[in-house]
Amino acid sequence: MKPYFLLFNTIFLSLASCGNPSKEVETTQENIETTIIFGEEGFVFSNLSENAKNYGMQWGAFEDFEIEAKSINGSTIDGLRTKTKRLVRSLDSISKRVPDTLRTKPIVSRLIVAKTRAMLLQQELQKRNIDSVRLQLQIKEMNHAAKNLIIQINEKFLKDAIDLQRIDSEKKEIESQKQFMDSIFKQEIKDNKSN
Repeated sequence: MKPYFLLFNTIFLSLASCGNPSKEVETTQENIETTIIFGEEGFVFSNLSENAKNYGMQWGAFEDFEIEAKSINGSTIDGLRTKTKRLVRSLDSISKRVPDTLRTKPIVSRLIVAKTRAMLLQQELQKRNIDSVRLQLQIKEMNHAAKNLIIQINEKFLKDAIDLQRIDSEKKEIESQKQFMDSIFKQEIKDNKSN
């Protein structure tokens, strides 16, 4: 009888101790969701150039995207869930309405990457047991995707300005050459009349 009693106690204690860690995990998960701040509060996003800002204002939800992308840093899990939903919606909206001026392969690809990163972040936040290290990594990747999109938009306008300046310089050079050729031609005509 003693061996059965000892075996029964061992099994009971094992089962009882197995039940407690899950409560600990749930309590820890609740603490993570309400107290821990995620993201990189000091992360610096690039600012849009003046030309890019003008197009950004006309691009529907782009300003919302910028606000939400910046706001995910320094949030709790509950805040992240709300902000990430809005981030995904704004990225979905701007990806459907890319202005013709900005519809270049580099910008569209950065937009796809940012949208994918936002969806992966949202997926991580929907898990029952959130791994805080993975969550932090997803936020970091989202930060870089948003920053790269903004950089690419700025580069597009910078390239356009350089191209416009080059075209203007070429026109001036052609005009200068034309004036030079005209002056030579006029001089030859003058010389021919004097002879």
